[in-house]
Amino acid sequence: MAKGHRSQIKRERNAKNDTRPSAKLSYARVSVQKACFVLDAIRGKDVQTALGIVTYNPRYASTLIEKLLKSAIANAENNNNMNVENLYVEECYANKGPTMKRVKPRAQGRAYRIEKRMSHITIVLNER
Repeated sequence: MAKGHRSQIKRERNAKNDTRPSAKLSYARVSVQKACFVLDAIRGKDVQTALGIVTYNPRYASTLIEKLLKSAIANAENNNNMNVENLYVEECYANKGPTMKRVKPRAQGRAYRIEKRMSHITIVLNER
């Protein structure tokens, strides 16, 4: 167990700055499960291969992830002065966002709930 007061431990943990280039898309109108199909395909791949995969992937989530990946590449190039040829997708994950609840009328006066799920998608790059 870590030594020190809880606030001190939190302060030290939050002080660690992650210098890896990343991009985050919040409140994406796609469920976590559907986004993870595409994210699993590009995890660990170099950036050019990952762009090729998401460009020709027929899923809706791949269009969102393609835009996000291009943003992360631009962040690496402009903010961190990294070489694009050496970049690869180190981490990519989707976290659960809020769920919009809607009602669909059904037979005999019943109502079924429809849940329109959202997710927060994050891509973190690194240099080899």
